[in-house]
Amino acid sequence: MTLPASNTASAEGATLPLLFTPLKLHSLTLPNRAVVSPMCMYSSQNGLANDFHLVHLGQYALGGAGLILTEAAAVSPEGRISPEDLGLWADEHIVPLGHITDFVHRFGGLIGVQLAHAGRKASTYSPWRGRGAVPPEAGGWQVIGPDDQPFHVTYPRPVTMTAEDIRRVTADFAAAARRAQMAGFDVVEVHAAHGYLLHEFLSPLANTRTDEYGGPFENRARFLLEVVRAVRAVWPMHLPLFVRVSATDWADGGWSVDEAAQLASLLRYEGVDVLDVSSGGLTAAQQITAGPLYQVPFAARIKAEVPDLHVMAVGMIETPGQAEQVLRDGAADLTALARTFLRDPHWTQRAARELGVTPALPDVYGRAGW
Repeated sequence: MTLPASNTASAEGATLPLLFTPLKLHSLTLPNRAVVSPMCMYSSQNGLANDFHLVHLGQYALGGAGLILTEAAAVSPEGRISPEDLGLWADEHIVPLGHITDFVHRFGGLIGVQLAHAGRKASTYSPWRGRGAVPPEAGGWQVIGPDDQPFHVTYPRPVTMTAEDIRRVTADFAAAARRAQMAGFDVVEVHAAHGYLLHEFLSPLANTRTDEYGGPFENRARFLLEVVRAVRAVWPMHLPLFVRVSATDWADGGWSVDEAAQLASLLRYEGVDVLDVSSGGLTAAQQITAGPLYQVPFAARIKAEVPDLHVMAVGMIETPGQAEQVLRDGAADLTALARTFLRDPHWTQRAARELGVTPALPDVYGRAGW
């Protein structure tokens, strides 16, 4: 039972809204440009997906999202944000995730997994369970980072990574990508944003190393490029690879949109197909001015400088009109929504109706009509 692509024009001969114009990425064709952004759910045990994840992610396939991205899946136990994080560090994680990808595909959907390592922001409580570091007696662990600076005084103090640690984590990302293929995912996204490990290496505020992984831009970008290279080497070339970045730290002396644009051009040559442009998360001293579409200018800047790289915008994109305008302005090729999809898993179908497109409905929901 499939859910057809939403590609019916609003009227005979009318121009299709860009939000419902398919996008081809290698062998995949996304039926629309509405993407479910990765959202941590803190609902796993030992990294395993369960019935919650099946229902949570499956509802977006029934709702017609163009692509569903899972929450961050840790590439190693130490890479979890919290003890309840999803994981892809062991073969036992493959089958439960495969149940989810099978369900999504059965209803015509596409799904990707975000691979992550939390670095110095690991071993912390889930938002509704507490704040700061989880102690060893409650299941916490030693965290690692580019240096020994903690994210905050309430967070764990990391151990500075050695060159061997860097090689090990790089191999962990590649191994997780292999498992992602076995689990049936259509897309892999490497998480290099929001103050987690790969972002920590990028930012001079978190990376004070003096070796080949610290100092000038080229050195700070080295770890991420090595990880992307390792993932691309094992991830099938006919399937797209995404990377999520924070375009700015929102803090003086931190990672900037200029460096993010420079990085984008390097990632394009490493076989990255889509850059998922977010911001922030690196320092507790960040000063963010949030509001509707507040991160879209960062995506637009990178899209303008690296036009042959697909870019995805995210950040308080809430209405169909806003999403369509982002695409019409050429600021991005895809729009990613998080809280908006939490509030309305069928947002894509509502957006189709508002933009004058016949919504795609699974057979079992067809009698609802519009």
